[in-house]
Amino acid sequence: MTGSATLVSWLLREGLLDELHLFVFPVVLGSGKRLFRDGGGKLPLKLTDSAAFETGVVHLTYTKA
Repeated sequence: MTGSATLVSWLLREGLLDELHLFVFPVVLGSGKRLFRDGGGKLPLKLTDSAAFETGVVHLTYTKA
């Protein structure tokens, strides 16, 4: 699923996602939309895979810890 941080946050809180794939783009911005809101509590995750591309983009795969 792409493009819906609100839906992903809800699915994570409800325990309905098995994996979380994040793509990190090396861009520095002065402001922007937060991926996860404050006050949502902590969700223990384990990094299970990562890959770096020539463009500098990093793909991170997390599962529930």
